[in-house]
Amino acid sequence: MTISLYFVRHGQTFLNKYHRIQGYADSPLTEKGINDAKDAGKRLSDIKFAAAYSSDARRAVQTAKLMLAENPVAIDVPTELEELRELNFGYFEGEDDVKTWHTIGGPTGDNSFHEMIGRYGIEAAEDKIAAADPYGDAESGKDFWKRFVPGVEKMIANAKDGDQILVATHGTLIRNLVSHWSDIPVDVSTKNGSVTKVNWDGKNYQVEYFNKVD
Repeated sequence: MTISLYFVRHGQTFLNKYHRIQGYADSPLTEKGINDAKDAGKRLSDIKFAAAYSSDARRAVQTAKLMLAENPVAIDVPTELEELRELNFGYFEGEDDVKTWHTIGGPTGDNSFHEMIGRYGIEAAEDKIAAADPYGDAESGKDFWKRFVPGVEKMIANAKDGDQILVATHGTLIRNLVSHWSDIPVDVSTKNGSVTKVNWDGKNYQVEYFNKVD
């Protein structure tokens, strides 16, 4: 049995362009972001998707629609799942990213999210963000994973052997699943419009590739 899930990071948004933290916060795609989505759709245009999903964030829904327009299947819009939302960065949503990572990681010598992930692992890095949130709204690594897994299970439950599924979602979410299901390093940004392929064999998830843009 094999079910393939193609996780695609949404195209560039205005908050991405301005280097702002964007988790539950949302913003529309830039012109580059629209092209990111179209390019990803063209790269996957020979795949006949049995289903398409996205988070309920506008940027992910928009990306999925643009990709589906490049695909021969009759699916026009994705099924939206809250479970596929990006990590909630709580108090730090919308903040300048360089300032935020310096504030959280600077005291321990880590001045970027990548450095924190490289040193501690992604869940521990997310725990540091959650611990630094004065309002307690940011998700810990455990909180995120508990929320995300039921969404994947929903997609798998609705699929049959051989299905190929499009999933338009978010960068940190993708890094989390790659970290959990493979030994591929995730201390690099997930690129806008990149594709990460995951296969389910009925028992285990296996990451075939991560962050592919060609």
